[in-house]
Amino acid sequence: MTKSLRFGIVLIVLLFWLGPATVTASDPVHWGYEGEVGPEHWGDLSPDYAACSQGLEQSPVDIPATAPVNPPGLSLSYQPSVLNIVNNGHAIQVNYDQGSSLKIGGATYPLVQFHLHSLSEHTLTGAHTPMELHLVHKDAGGHVAVIGVMIAEGAENPAYEPILAHLPAEEGEPQVINGVTVNAGDLLPADQRYYRYNGSLTTPPCTEDVTWFVMAAPVELSTEQIAAFQSIYNKNYRPVQPLNERTFLLTSALPPAVLPGTGGAVAPILTALAGLWLLAAVLHTVLNRHQTAG
Repeated sequence: MTKSLRFGIVLIVLLFWLGPATVTASDPVHWGYEGEVGPEHWGDLSPDYAACSQGLEQSPVDIPATAPVNPPGLSLSYQPSVLNIVNNGHAIQVNYDQGSSLKIGGATYPLVQFHLHSLSEHTLTGAHTPMELHLVHKDAGGHVAVIGVMIAEGAENPAYEPILAHLPAEEGEPQVINGVTVNAGDLLPADQRYYRYNGSLTTPPCTEDVTWFVMAAPVELSTEQIAAFQSIYNKNYRPVQPLNERTFLLTSALPPAVLPGTGGAVAPILTALAGLWLLAAVLHTVLNRHQTAG
């Protein structure tokens, strides 16, 4: 038996012995917004959710009156999308067609989905608004950037009507609404000044290294529009988290190539594979010496 064949057999045996869970992400654990699965318990529900309680750069946060405001200038390229809407059990989410993006420091972040919370997750000088919109962008390397839009009560907003007219009342599979489109650009305020800070996902696993842009000005929805959403979700928000050592950032003061760090499930998988490869190499050496001695 050749050395390479023995090494391959050892590696295959290890993979079967340790099981597929070693090289794949863990199955999702049920979480929610109330009771024993609520935000204060997320970090205890699964080791995968440890960042929810141990992370130092968590979102959302309160935005104080002293936070610096960036002038308009986000590099957005948004196109209309067919309405692909889902109640995922935690929020109402719209999965967005390919072709829309946000550029940060020369890197392109495609818009993959947006979703709604009530109350708002971020607060402005300690005050919630009735709702908040999150537009989630992710680049090819898994880096995430989110635009947050505070939603206040006021005039009816026709840009949101295609979403609010097709809200799925129950959790289920995504539904494509034929003949109905939505344009993410129309969901933003006319005044596009923004706050910027480094944070996390606001839902488990609370992954950090997320770049946040929170619009300084809200958009308005009518009382009836807000009530339509809140009839389905009226408490799907995470409380604000400590700012700790973070500061709010001025984009103009940052180096051009400042990007979020890596994160997500890729790093643990690569680490597990590297460990398996090293263990296989050790066993191969042991077996080879044993055969030589025999």
